[in-house]
Amino acid sequence: MRMLLVGAALVMMTSAAMTSSAVADDDDARGAQKLAQQGRDDYWHCLAREYSRDSNQGLSEQDFGRSVAGACPSERQYYRVALLDYLTTQYPNIDAGAHLATANRAVEAAQKDIVMAFVKHRPPQK
Repeated sequence: MRMLLVGAALVMMTSAAMTSSAVADDDDARGAQKLAQQGRDDYWHCLAREYSRDSNQGLSEQDFGRSVAGACPSERQYYRVALLDYLTTQYPNIDAGAHLATANRAVEAAQKDIVMAFVKHRPPQK
């Protein structure tokens, strides 16, 4: 009888530990997701500031693209790292190189989007 009680107590403790571990993992994933979203938003806001600079108005698409590629280095890096952390948390069995490639594509897509907005909304050439 005593062994049965000890066994039941061990099962309950193991279940509680697994549940708290799952909750902690879920909290980690939510925290990583929040940081990745914040990094994305910060990077986009910085790119928007770059977009609206008066000095960019006369630039060609290529020149503006080069300007954007070099703009916001700290925001870009924070976004890349936060997204990489989130992807690693969500998909731990996928190779880290694949996560890095995905994060790099997300940064490139943001840059491409801001360049496309610049081209679309600039006044026509005279």
